[in-house]
Amino acid sequence: MISENLKIFSQNIQKNNFIIKMILETHSNFDIIFIQEPSWSFICSIPCHDNNEGSPLMGIVNHPNWLTFARDLVMTNDHSRVAIFINTRLSLLHFSLHKDIINHRDILLSFFFNNGVIYWIMNVYSDFSYSVIKYLKDTEFNLRNLLIMTGDFNIRDSLWDPSYNFYSSISDDLFMIADSFDLNLSVPIDQIPTRYSDNANDLNSVIDLMFLWCNSSEINSYTVHPDWWLTSDHVPLTISILITKEHIPTHKRTLTKNSVKEVEFINEIITSFAKVDTSNISNILDLDEIVSIWADIVDCS
Repeated sequence: MISENLKIFSQNIQKNNFIIKMILETHSNFDIIFIQEPSWSFICSIPCHDNNEGSPLMGIVNHPNWLTFARDLVMTNDHSRVAIFINTRLSLLHFSLHKDIINHRDILLSFFFNNGVIYWIMNVYSDFSYSVIKYLKDTEFNLRNLLIMTGDFNIRDSLWDPSYNFYSSISDDLFMIADSFDLNLSVPIDQIPTRYSDNANDLNSVIDLMFLWCNSSEINSYTVHPDWWLTSDHVPLTISILITKEHIPTHKRTLTKNSVKEVEFINEIITSFAKVDTSNISNILDLDEIVSIWADIVDCS
């Protein structure tokens, strides 16, 4: 099976089982559903040697038309705040989680195969302490072909919210993370709020974001749907992403800021530059030749 595009739906459902049931039942035209703050509820009791009544099994809503991806519970109070649902018609693309690369309860990283190429998708929920942003900033990994990073980032910033006049310093870290994945901030067709406050004293806001790979032709084409509002204070975001072979993203070489590899690379540059003989520069042609030689040395390193 080869897919030419992915129709993606993303929403924070505020732990409301009714909403997720409605989404899974009525949105079968989508390929992937990203959910932030899903509801974890009791499914059944499982046999337990120290409890005659059994141990409670907690889980997320399932549906026969969707493959459910969520992090296993480590502790009772360690519920993951992200889930991904893959339409069963895409089962031949062999979607799978990859917790050995990113292991955080509020990040789901999944990959799939399409036309012989591995692609990645990422669902994110960042709480008010920005634990996800801090984790991604401090963790070194290298991903190629990350198509989309989306979710609830809980960051207000004038960069993406026209009604907000202030700048958040945490945005710098978020953009650095996105750049390391070769992603750009996507802009919706209509710049309207993604979260609607039920308090008349609080303004509506834009805190649900999409980042798409840099070569994406859909970088400014996702849609915010206030008309699909279902008792959650967040509204859905949707987009259709082309993934034909002609649109395979190019990967740029990046180094994580302040990482060991960055320090080693800078030291190599300094050492290489020190070896360049600049004693005989008398005109612009000599300078151009020296610069060309130094560039060749850097490329070889």
